[in-house]
Amino acid sequence: MQLSPFHLAIPVYDLAAARRFYGEVFGLEEGRSSDHWVDFNFFGHQLVIHLAPKNASQEAAHTNAVDGHDVPVPHFGVVLGMEEWENLAARLKALGTHFVIEPGIRFQGLVGEQATMFLFDPCGNALEFKAFKNIDQLFAK
Repeated sequence: MQLSPFHLAIPVYDLAAARRFYGEVFGLEEGRSSDHWVDFNFFGHQLVIHLAPKNASQEAAHTNAVDGHDVPVPHFGVVLGMEEWENLAARLKALGTHFVIEPGIRFQGLVGEQATMFLFDPCGNALEFKAFKNIDQLFAK
């Protein structure tokens, strides 16, 4: 199955800090930009950070319980291959990243077993990065 790239535009109240975070922490390639927005190549997808006032979800994230953790909602991210996920987790740890949910395995030994980690960008947007033990179980029940 060939995936089409998604486009996601998110609000940031500090464009410079968010630009550094996505560009330097994640090493994302920057595309077009203006004084109010910046495009990034987000693992083959188009992520656009837009300057906007702080919103309620950036002030205090709502959470839902999932496998013993409080998962922030809303959140976004990508499903990576296991080796790419492990490399990203190591990079983020080496940079001293604060995780909302530390890199680890969720649903261990069950259908949908996955590696996952959660963090916030400097403007309070929650991100999740995950990798499945078996990618064929991405949507398995």
